[in-house]
Amino acid sequence: MTSQQPFTVSVFIATSLDGFIARPDGDIDWLTSRGEQAGDMGYQEFIAGIDTVVMGRATYEKALTFGAGQWPYDGRHVAVLSTRLDDGADPRITVHRDLDGLTRDLAERGTKSVYADGGQVVQSFLRAGLVHELTITTAPVLLGDGLRLFGALDGDIALVHRSTTVPGAGFVQTTYAVQDRF
Repeated sequence: MTSQQPFTVSVFIATSLDGFIARPDGDIDWLTSRGEQAGDMGYQEFIAGIDTVVMGRATYEKALTFGAGQWPYDGRHVAVLSTRLDDGADPRITVHRDLDGLTRDLAERGTKSVYADGGQVVQSFLRAGLVHELTITTAPVLLGDGLRLFGALDGDIALVHRSTTVPGAGFVQTTYAVQDRF
C-alpha cells in the first residue's frame, strides 16, 4: 500500500464456498436468492461510509439490472474501470481506461473512502497494493465453476483477521485488514 494514498479502499463482496463471485455467464441468482433470506448483512452500514464506488464494466452492467431500474449508488461518485465502455455511456458514472488514471482522479477529487467492487477490479486493486480491508461473505453453496474473486498475485498479501459473524441463512462474513506485502 502506498503511504501517500489519500483514500482507503474496502472490498465488500460475496462468494460461494468454493470462491466464485458469479457463474461463468455472470449469473448471481445463487447469491441473491439465498441473500434475501439472510437480510442486509451489514451492507447498508458499510455503504453509508463510502463516497466513491469503483467497478468494472461487467459489474456496472449487472448493477443496471438491480432494483427495477433504480440506481443503487445515488449520492456517490461512481467510477467504472473499462477499456470498452464509451466515456459518455451514462451521466451517473465516470469511465477510466487504466488504474493509474483512476487513482489520480480519485486523489484529485478528494476521495476519502472507496468501495472496490467486482472480481477484476478487486484483483487489480490487490495487485497494486491499494486495498485496506476485505469483507468477504461466504454463501452456503458450491458452484464448481465460475468467475473467481481472487486471481494470480505477484506475492503474498498478509491479512489480519478483524471479525467473523454469522448473519443468518448459513452465510459467514469475515473481515480482514490488509497488511503491507512481505
